[in-house]
Amino acid sequence: MAALAVVRDLREHWVPASAEELERFETDVLSGFVLARASAGLADGTIRGDVGHLEQIRTWFGRPLWDMSPPTRTCTSGRCCGTHSAALAWPGRRR
Repeated sequence: MAALAVVRDLREHWVPASAEELERFETDVLSGFVLARASAGLADGTIRGDVGHLEQIRTWFGRPLWDMSPPTRTCTSGRCCGTHSAALAWPGRRR
């Protein structure tokens, strides 16, 4: 016998997050990343380097990392995807 559950769409009850809330969330996610790396026993310099790389990517694309599509995150040159569209979209890209 299958049980039925009442399901409702939660999006209609949520208001979009403000810029301040998104900034706090991003800080929390980055803090969790640092804590996870530290608990894994990585050296402070390694963690600083990892965080620095994430910040550079965030600054380069100008939006939070979770807003990027998987090809954007994994294919920075566009060559692995078979197209150069990701590379052409980079600001300041030299031809």
